[in-house]
Amino acid sequence: MQIGILQTGQAPEDLRAGMGDYPEMFARLLADRGLTFRTWHVEAMEFPQDVHDCDGWLITGSRHGAYEDHPFIAPLEDFIRRAYVENVPMVGICFGHQIIAQALGGKVERFAGGWAIGPQDYDFDGRTLTLNAWHRDQVTRRPEAAEVVACNEFCENAALVYGDRAFTVQAHPEYGDEFIAGLMQTRGKGVVPDALMDAASARFGQDNAAVTLADRIAAFFKTPRP
Repeated sequence: MQIGILQTGQAPEDLRAGMGDYPEMFARLLADRGLTFRTWHVEAMEFPQDVHDCDGWLITGSRHGAYEDHPFIAPLEDFIRRAYVENVPMVGICFGHQIIAQALGGKVERFAGGWAIGPQDYDFDGRTLTLNAWHRDQVTRRPEAAEVVACNEFCENAALVYGDRAFTVQAHPEYGDEFIAGLMQTRGKGVVPDALMDAASARFGQDNAAVTLADRIAAFFKTPRP
C-alpha cells in the first residue's frame, strides 16, 4: 500500500543531518507494516495531481499555523476535501490534525492555555497512552463528522476519527525524546517557558506509546473500504 506524505514543514536544519526530516521520521515510525511512501513537499507548492495518486495520505506537522495566510494552505484544504469525498484515507499529525479539521469545518486557534511540550498522557478510549507533543495551536471546535478518540485536560480534541476517512492526532508519535530535546534548543529558547521544558526533560526516558500509535495508523490505512 503506497502512502503519500504531504510535507507541510521541515525539521530544524541542525537536526536533519542526524535525525532526518519529517518524511524520514514517518517512514521509520511505520516501517515493516506493509506500507511504502512517496513525498510531496506541499509547503513548497509541490502537490499530487490527483487524490488517487496514492492509496492514502499522511499530512505532517509544521511550524506554521493552519489559520495563517500561506500559499499552500488553500490548495491543501481543497485536496483534503477532495480526498474526503473520494474516501481516500488520510492521517494527520499535529498541523495535519489541525488542517484536516479546519478544511472540514472545524476551528483551529492559538490556545490560550499555552504550550504542550514533550511527553504527555492521553486518554485513548479509556487507555492512557504517553506521546511526545510540541504545539501551541489546537482544534478548538471539531467538525460535525469528527468523533473524539483521545483527550486530556489540556487538549480536548487530542485525536479525532472521521469514520473510515480520516484519523488525526495532535501529538507526535514520530518524535523521539532526542528530537524534542533538539527542538527545545533550536526553537524553544525564549519562546516556550523554561518550566515547561524542564518538566518535559524530566520525563524523557519513560515508556512511550509511539509503536502503539504506529500500529493504529497502519491499521487505519489498511481498513477495507468500498
